[in-house]
Amino acid sequence: MEFLRTKKRRPLRCAAVIVAAGAATRMNGIDKMMADLRGEPVLLRTLRTFNGCPRIDELVVVTREDLMLPVEQLCRDHRLDKVHQVLLGGDERTSSVLAGLDAIADRDGLVAIHDGARPLVTEDIILRTIQKAEETGAAAPAVPMKDTVKVARKGVIEATPDRSSLVAVQTPQVFDLDLVRGALYKAEQEGILVTDDCSAVERLGMKVYLTEGSDENMKITTPIDLILASSILERREAP
Repeated sequence: MEFLRTKKRRPLRCAAVIVAAGAATRMNGIDKMMADLRGEPVLLRTLRTFNGCPRIDELVVVTREDLMLPVEQLCRDHRLDKVHQVLLGGDERTSSVLAGLDAIADRDGLVAIHDGARPLVTEDIILRTIQKAEETGAAAPAVPMKDTVKVARKGVIEATPDRSSLVAVQTPQVFDLDLVRGALYKAEQEGILVTDDCSAVERLGMKVYLTEGSDENMKITTPIDLILASSILERREAP
């Protein structure tokens, strides 16, 4: 009967670690985190979306030494009340993520790890990925590959993988906090440079489940990406 059903489990708490410590070597001298994107810094747009997401209860930002004070000021000026800490990152992405995870290690639940340079992420993408991670322990948004991908060596094509099985994985990648922290520490101790946080979890033999991403959830990597992101925002913000 209806009243005998098991009570629905309470949603898991979810913190977010925003990684903003990269050197932006392909931006021709532009600091992509503070670059102007339709009148606001790239990082501000990223942080505002997470700050407004109802499933995120705490934010930690990991950044470069020269950006720590500007990022702290940015958070104060725009009343990003969920940003509890701004931390110094490391030389590699893994060490930066671990700095953020260590700052929230005393809590239970989930953590969403997101690139600060993905300012067009939407609340829907965040919520979908959190929900899947709540069910499975590890989830990430992805989009199908559109281009034909080649495996090449020394300028010569060696193989053409089946495009139907390939996806481009995005962030936020959401995990059980203890799982991803342990996976990244293991990779670091073994000297393995993982390209994303999913890779560290996959090395443990764990499955990472995919959710629907978006072509608009792009990462600002080169100057042309700022132009594309501005066009997307102009369309989104049009009356």
